[in-house]
Amino acid sequence: MDTNNGSSAKDFILLGFSDWPQLEPIISGVVFIFYIVTLVGNTTIILVSYLDTQLHTPMYFFLSNLSFLDLCYTTSIAPQMLVNLWGPTKSITYKGCVLQSFVALELGSTECLLLAVMAYDRYAAVCQPLHYTVIMHPQLCQKMVLTAWLGGLGSALILCSLTLKLPRCGHREVDHFFCETPALIKMACVYSKVMEITVYALGVILLLIPLSLILISYAVITQAVMRIKSATRWHKVLNTCGSHLTVVTLFYGTIIYMYMKPHSSTSQDKGKFFTFFYTIITPTLNPLIYTLRNKDVKSAVKRILHIEERSAKS
Repeated sequence: MDTNNGSSAKDFILLGFSDWPQLEPIISGVVFIFYIVTLVGNTTIILVSYLDTQLHTPMYFFLSNLSFLDLCYTTSIAPQMLVNLWGPTKSITYKGCVLQSFVALELGSTECLLLAVMAYDRYAAVCQPLHYTVIMHPQLCQKMVLTAWLGGLGSALILCSLTLKLPRCGHREVDHFFCETPALIKMACVYSKVMEITVYALGVILLLIPLSLILISYAVITQAVMRIKSATRWHKVLNTCGSHLTVVTLFYGTIIYMYMKPHSSTSQDKGKFFTFFYTIITPTLNPLIYTLRNKDVKSAVKRILHIEERSAKS
């Protein structure tokens, strides 16, 4: 890092919501509540999926990975955000900023790919029910999840390395509530065509292509659902697929706005709102969406609690 870029020993200043100081106590309260719900909800899904043998299926294997991703994703942002909202200073160390940016990129990219994998799982379950267990065998599920993680890691390494090379000319103020890549790019004192092309290329690979595959999967699923005569099975398919489609809409809808629009045309205040949605709100809603609409998870929780009650009595 050259001297024009700023010393790595210097802290960055996260401006966050300092333009609205009167809203910061409210925002901190909302973040704290949502973070607790995220911890409890996603941890519950992971534990229930692990403890209940009836949930040892590809769908809940992927759902557990999604919950783990959301848990880590929010944890990489919310604690630092709360510290800055509660404290007089709003700084973050250079190394902390780099780490936060890398982890957020890696987990966010992985989630984009994982949601596409989950759509394929739903396609196989609905459209190939007789061959589902053969198609979605454990080794394939593990390879698909590993591919999603490696894809996220590769994109994070590329974007972070290019972002850190941009000259900042001593700028230390990040106009955001965490070290997100678009905000760090805006700190640069020069325009980088390579950076813009890379962001768009990775956006197509990690956002538009997976989203297209998800939409294709659900188009085929819709045709299959229309042919289902059993009302019970039809309702179950709509519940499981509806939950995933809701999550996809919430996550992709906001993140595409942030990463696929030209940075110069993106309002910073509006960008903070969209980022707040997919980093804080969506990870909280995911477990609620899946559990409130899913009888299998509710039944599993009851079975586990019932077993624990009998063990305590004996």
